[in-house]
Amino acid sequence: MYSHVTLGTNDFVRAGAFYDAVMGALGHKQLFRFDNAIAYGELSGPKLFILSPFDKGEARPGNGVHAAFIASDRKAVDAFHAAAMAHGGTDEGAPGLRPHYHPNYYGAYVRDPDGNKIQAVCHRKEG
Repeated sequence: MYSHVTLGTNDFVRAGAFYDAVMGALGHKQLFRFDNAIAYGELSGPKLFILSPFDKGEARPGNGVHAAFIASDRKAVDAFHAAAMAHGGTDEGAPGLRPHYHPNYYGAYVRDPDGNKIQAVCHRKEG
C-alpha cells in the first residue's frame, strides 16, 4: 500500500546516528545518503526517508502521526527500542504485548530526537 514515509529533522547528523541504529536493529541498512536526505529500505520497495524540509523551514512532528515498522520477531522490537533509547530517543511505550489489537501484537513506541513518533511491531506468535 505504501511507497515511502518521510520524516523531517532539524539536526541531520543526530538523526542519521539515531536512524542508523534503530533501522539497523530491524535489519534495514542505509540505501543512500545525500547532504540533506537519508533513505532506508528497499530500492524499488518500501522506504523511509529522513530529510531536512524542502521549504528550509523548521521540521515539526505531526500531532497524531506515527510510522510503524514491521519487526521479524519480538527480539527485533526489543532491539529497536534499546537502540532508540541509546541514541537520544524517548520512550512512548515500552516493548510488550498489546492484546487489544490482537493476541500476538508485540510493539514498542518511541520518539526520535526531533519528536517524530515511530514504532516497531511484530505480529507473530512468540517461539
